[in-house]
Amino acid sequence: MPLEPQIIAEPEFWHQPLADRMRQFADLREQGPLLPVAAFDPLTDSDISFRAVTRYAEVTEISRRPLDFCSGRGSTAITDIPTEAMEFFGSFIVMDDPRHARQRAIVSRSFTPRQLQGVLESVERICGEVIDGFCEQGHVDLVEVMSQPFPLLIICDMMGIPRREFATVLRATNVILGSGDPDMTGGRDDVLAALIDAGMELAGLMNELAEYRRGHPGDDLTTALVHTDLGEDVLAPEELAPFFILLSVAGNDTTRTAISHGMNLLSLNPEERRIWQADLPGVTHSAVEEIVRVASPVVFMRRTVTRDLELSGEQLHDGDRLVLFYGAANRDPRVFADPETFDVRRDPNPHVGFGGPGPHFCLGAHLARREVAVAFRQLLTRLPDIEVEGPAVPLASLGIPLVGGIKHLPVRFTPTAAKGAGA
Repeated sequence: MPLEPQIIAEPEFWHQPLADRMRQFADLREQGPLLPVAAFDPLTDSDISFRAVTRYAEVTEISRRPLDFCSGRGSTAITDIPTEAMEFFGSFIVMDDPRHARQRAIVSRSFTPRQLQGVLESVERICGEVIDGFCEQGHVDLVEVMSQPFPLLIICDMMGIPRREFATVLRATNVILGSGDPDMTGGRDDVLAALIDAGMELAGLMNELAEYRRGHPGDDLTTALVHTDLGEDVLAPEELAPFFILLSVAGNDTTRTAISHGMNLLSLNPEERRIWQADLPGVTHSAVEEIVRVASPVVFMRRTVTRDLELSGEQLHDGDRLVLFYGAANRDPRVFADPETFDVRRDPNPHVGFGGPGPHFCLGAHLARREVAVAFRQLLTRLPDIEVEGPAVPLASLGIPLVGGIKHLPVRFTPTAAKGAGA
């Protein structure tokens, strides 16, 4: 008997192992291109209705047509929330042109390959520091010691956030990324209040740093965003904090979740691990792309229909919500051969793990790819026998999570000396 589309909105659906969840998505994907879902959102205590988009063709088509399917009515939440709150947490990814184009253009000046070169070089160093911190222990939670701190340290250093503030940024981003998981909110019952407090904490930190950088320029992204060459636009003071929230949350979730899921996938597919480990230079690029395809760290983005139209034989109306499920699209057999197979040498691999084509494709995809590549190259070189020794524990989300994270992943390995200790 076919599954009911409403299963997508049940928390238990998202608490399953990744493979089990994707098997159910495969059933739903074959039922139709735009499945109607009516459900209850526990975060906002309200009813919601949307169309679940699970096929590759529709995800890419919707993504490349921002005038028909907009982000400015809500892209990171299925429920409608006030515009001010939406933009506070989402910055320009919840905007449409021309506001989206303006802010993205300002930020993208600092995300060119040339501008990112210094950051990319620091990825190797920071990764080494992080592995030094646990390589002598033998048994660790990989999420705690590697997946969480590694990408966030890069972002903090990139922005010029002092290391002494790292714990604050980590705690706040865990609340925002935690999708209501009590372990991430510190057990607070009022999840929305916890989210607001976390956002305000990050905003206060960013505003303080920006004010300092206006008078004391440094070699960091914050300086670049508050100082500019003659004639170039800059982010307004009220735009800077939302961008930092976006960067510290969305900017680390792909790497963080990809590392955790990637290590678990290697444990579940030992032959693929052997292939990769035997040829790190030759396989790393395709292996990283395959991790992003199979894990699809960003679960969804929402688009809203702006006019009455037809798509894939379905009549849609102004205001209809469309929820693009990237993981389901990334396993569409119409595009990917043997889509449920984890293949570190898969080529071609036109996944939408960084979003579909169009103006909202992930600005930090180049950096994220580099981070995942460096993380696995160093892990598989420095800790060659590292292996998972217990089940991956997913976030206990209250509803449909924006990021399908893993909160615990126990691993073991033969202890080795830290390189920073004289190696």
